[in-house]
Amino acid sequence: MDWLGPEEWQAVALSLKVALWATLGGLPLGLFVAYALARWTFPGKQLLNGIVHLPLILPPVVTGYLLLLTFGTRGPVGGFLQDLGLVFAFRWTGAALAAGVMAFPLMVRAMRLSIEAVDPKLEEAAATLGASRLWVFVTVTLPMILPGVIAGAILAFAKAMGEFGATITFVSNIPGQTQTLPSAIYAFLQVPGGENSAMKLVLISVAVAMSALLLSELLARRISKRMEGG
Repeated sequence: MDWLGPEEWQAVALSLKVALWATLGGLPLGLFVAYALARWTFPGKQLLNGIVHLPLILPPVVTGYLLLLTFGTRGPVGGFLQDLGLVFAFRWTGAALAAGVMAFPLMVRAMRLSIEAVDPKLEEAAATLGASRLWVFVTVTLPMILPGVIAGAILAFAKAMGEFGATITFVSNIPGQTQTLPSAIYAFLQVPGGENSAMKLVLISVAVAMSALLLSELLARRISKRMEGG
């Protein structure tokens, strides 16, 4: 009677887990990078901006291969982390890393736009009253950009849920370990009679993506109204 079978539920649950950790893991760094790009002037700023958006331009397979070279067990970073007991290659943690890298540009862009929409004079006024930069950010900037932060997180979560190319290149397609929604759809389409299972997962993917787009659009409008009202 269940609409989804055990393998399908497994793929959905793993995708949610991967997308959640990919989003939460990238959020602090994404907010820092977005603020730096929006407010600071420093050498290499355009280079940093290019690196951040590189996953959007490169073929996902290339990104996955670069992750494998870097974070694989024989890679410079992966070998060091393996000694600490943290393995990414062919593990769900690697799927989260790949999804997070692919989703990072969308997260940063949404947050950067919301930060740029805040009048710097408001931050300067708080600073003249003796508040530190960190306190100004926490009490003035963050509350105003919170809808943008949430919108960026939602878009990143949806992107992470749908990531395929980099993930399958980096961690393969292992049922129960690295087989996320897109990987499961691909696997079901390779076997006779798997079309029904694939279609169910396709519908779930479309529902998640549309919900994320609607929520992000709603938050974007809220930001616009708030800025106009201010």
